[in-house]
Amino acid sequence: MALNSHLSQASRNLALDAGIPTALNAGHLLVLDSTQPTNADTALGAQVLLADLTLNATAFAAASAGSKAANAITQDSSANATGTATWGSLVASSRATTGTLDFSAGTATVDLVLNSAAISSGAAVAVSSFTVTMAA
Repeated sequence: MALNSHLSQASRNLALDAGIPTALNAGHLLVLDSTQPTNADTALGAQVLLADLTLNATAFAAASAGSKAANAITQDSSANATGTATWGSLVASSRATTGTLDFSAGTATVDLVLNSAAISSGAAVAVSSFTVTMAA
């Protein structure tokens, strides 16, 4: 028989609230190029940091309906480098080299939707919304 596990909505909310910790308050949303690592335990390395946006002092609202929405994210008024955004990572304010959550980035059918995946050094980079959803 196939694997077919499902979590209740309440369990998904608990997992999201525990998995996206308050250590991310005033942390950073890093936008990177190249290939996304297989998991968030992989240290950042050869990828090019395109932009570094600051998370709110209370980074995320409480999880609801199996999703956890980021509060306002401060734009990076001057992108670090030129490249194509393909993924991102949430890191604590200490700027740890290992993220808490990695995610795909681009303009459609990705976790972090940007108005353009083409980022130019010195240009402003903003996120209008970012929500983490856990599958049922």
